[in-house]
Amino acid sequence: MSATPKKNRAARRILATAAGLATAGAMVAALPAGADDRGQPAAGHGRTVDVQLLSFNDLHGNLEPPAGSSGQVTRTHPDGTTTKIDAGGVEYLATHLREARKGNRYSVTAAAGDMIGGSPLLSGLFHDEPTVEALNKLKLDVSSVGNHEFDEGAKELARMQDGGCHPTAGCFEEGKTFRGAKFPYLAANVTHEKTGKPILDPYFVWERGGVKIGFIGVTLEGTANIVTAEGVKGLKFGDEVETINKYTKVLERKGVKSIVALIHEGGAPASSSYNYDCDSPGAGDGVSGPIVDIAKNLSPQVDALVTGHTHQAYVCTIPDPAGKPRMVTSAASFGKLYTDTTLTYDRRTKDIVRTSVESANYVVSRDVPKAADMTSLIQRWNTLAAPIANKPQGFISADINGRGSTAYEKPLGDLIADAQLAGLAPADKGGARIALMNPGGIRSDLVYKASGSEGDGVVTYGEAFTVQPFTNMMNVVDLTGAQLIAALQQQVSGSNEASPKILQVSKGFTYTLDMTKTGAARIDVASVKLDGEPLDPAKTYRVAMNEFLAGGGDGFPALAQGRNKLVGASDLDLFNAYLAANSSAAAPIAPPAADRITVIK
Repeated sequence: MSATPKKNRAARRILATAAGLATAGAMVAALPAGADDRGQPAAGHGRTVDVQLLSFNDLHGNLEPPAGSSGQVTRTHPDGTTTKIDAGGVEYLATHLREARKGNRYSVTAAAGDMIGGSPLLSGLFHDEPTVEALNKLKLDVSSVGNHEFDEGAKELARMQDGGCHPTAGCFEEGKTFRGAKFPYLAANVTHEKTGKPILDPYFVWERGGVKIGFIGVTLEGTANIVTAEGVKGLKFGDEVETINKYTKVLERKGVKSIVALIHEGGAPASSSYNYDCDSPGAGDGVSGPIVDIAKNLSPQVDALVTGHTHQAYVCTIPDPAGKPRMVTSAASFGKLYTDTTLTYDRRTKDIVRTSVESANYVVSRDVPKAADMTSLIQRWNTLAAPIANKPQGFISADINGRGSTAYEKPLGDLIADAQLAGLAPADKGGARIALMNPGGIRSDLVYKASGSEGDGVVTYGEAFTVQPFTNMMNVVDLTGAQLIAALQQQVSGSNEASPKILQVSKGFTYTLDMTKTGAARIDVASVKLDGEPLDPAKTYRVAMNEFLAGGGDGFPALAQGRNKLVGASDLDLFNAYLAANSSAAAPIAPPAADRITVIK
């Protein structure tokens, strides 16, 4: 069984499910939202009608099933034991969504951002055109933007929406022009600094058979802090609550009283299991993070929140400002889950009957038939990518976990930091003595099992690209010991206190992280050492990091204080060079011990 209990504050039901597909009870399934049935009147006009809202978030261009632990979700059984379930892949996502829609003429599909960006090579090599094409085929109705939609800047985001060939790479398929997204991208809180106007539509009204539901889409207010400065130049990111409340009033004036907020910001449930009950012991008690305050302050006129960004799975009810429970959902990441929410629409009031809202997350399991149109899409783009993607880069002896690791120090993080140090340590390359890697930049695991015909243990260019798809240029800068310690403290304080961002460090750099303490005190300053010697606050060290971190990204203003910057090769080039120089079929790289940061919990 791979479904969760469907949440309803008025009453709880356990749905009869198979392979993660909703089937039973008062839950209304749904028809595919094809063009032929859009806008048709209902066969019968009762007082209420159930609208099915299917949603997901943070796909990040994962068209093929994510490899290794990055492609698994955890289910907790009644006896407390857990099972890992292989999940994700757009061929399976399409099948699950199409099956879930059957029988329901009122079905709408929405997403909460980061559909693109940080994508594996199959999508990233082609500036995410394959993913937008896949989302069109999935009949996605609407999506908010996320921070990663700005990875290549606002102009490229506009091309994703409107279509056209890439300004420098051109058209990827002969005789074909990219047609853009058939669904609207919403960016209510992203405005031009000069005009104050949203860069894309702020809201979208879905309508069928007289039923109207308004969607307002926002990304997190802090997007500018986690995207390269060039990508958000000239843009302003507004407060999520203020923006949604503003456009809620606009929609109400237009007669739209049923409203769903698509928010690319999220929370952290107390358990990583997708079926964890985050309404235990009370409504919303099992989830923390920014989304909680947002949910508590959004206008009571907003009927449900579809969220993302944290890559977590939760279905919670968090009280609105009037004290009434309101559904807040997130479907993990990479297309491994989707959320099925029932919104009961009252034709007389034109509003959602909040006490009847039900929701559950479902696994995109791989035990269903693949959607043939998605298989064809993947094969078509893979043929174009193959000459680059299949080139061997190096060898590993076992899985080296990065994205799939829940530890603060990740084996793959150590390997990446070591590759950056090795490439930039020579005097003529920057003279680096330390390398730092942001954990969010590690997008996958390195998996021992072959992804194609290359053989087990072979790391291909495509696999390396999937780990580090941003192709960030590397910087080497001067930082004092005091600035380095300040950066370590910023991992667990300030904007990173609630959700620590632990930098991955190169060999020879060690310290103790005491998570029993709070804020900056979590760093044991006396324990910070380089090659066994205490870090000298007054001494200057050459430190390697990607340009994103060197600009202070991810809440590290101390790293932006670096001086005497030297720009080196890209992070991906350094990683591939390290694999080539330090591994062979006879002597593959083993997973690092991940013993540089001593963690006290």
